[in-house]
Amino acid sequence: MLWIKVSDQILSPLNKVLYINMKILIIEDDDRIAQPLGEDLRHQNHVIDLARDGVEGLEYAQSTTYDLILLDLMLPKLDGISLCRQLRTLGSKVFILMLTAKDLTSDKVIGLDAGADDYLIKPFELEELAARIRALSRRSLQTREPLLIHGDLKIDPSNCQVTFREKPVLLTTKEYMILECFLRNPHQVLTRTFLLDKLWEFDKFSGDETVRTHITNLRRKLKFAGRKEEIIETVYGLGYRLQII
Repeated sequence: MLWIKVSDQILSPLNKVLYINMKILIIEDDDRIAQPLGEDLRHQNHVIDLARDGVEGLEYAQSTTYDLILLDLMLPKLDGISLCRQLRTLGSKVFILMLTAKDLTSDKVIGLDAGADDYLIKPFELEELAARIRALSRRSLQTREPLLIHGDLKIDPSNCQVTFREKPVLLTTKEYMILECFLRNPHQVLTRTFLLDKLWEFDKFSGDETVRTHITNLRRKLKFAGRKEEIIETVYGLGYRLQII
């Protein structure tokens, strides 16, 4: 039985843009659920990794930083409740949205008490899941500055708009995510490994050259927009850093 109900409603381009920088781990052993779920979330510009049992899911969650975990309750090797408890015991603050066919109130209570942030019962509409993800994303954004500013360059995270001297700068999804990452970490040297872990899927082929190419393109577009100085400087042997003004 397929546990996802696919709706005819299509998310507007605005909804697709608002929350592009979430890295999501799906822990689900049923490919009939995991595959369409992953495809739909990728279409919304999220970065998706997939684990097919609880042990693998725990390993992913401990090796990479995620914004959200979609966690099935009934998993082989390690069940969702135990996995959730282990992550919270380890101090993980990642949002956890539990997916399960169990609809008893007691089951919901157990899941929430284990540390889950939300609970969605199968079968569910993909649009409802998208709405729940947006709600969790807004909870995260509430603690962030409304604007990220670096000299004449501004990022508005509420609509992912980049402007230089009040004029829009058009970037690809990955270019935007890289730029936002640097503006949120203005005093840190970000290694290529950090950027790959944060912005690319775990099992996709990508490496140092991928990061270099995107940063080169980002620099070029900002220069074309009128910024003379390099916004991202190379720290040789270490990585990259936002230029100090």
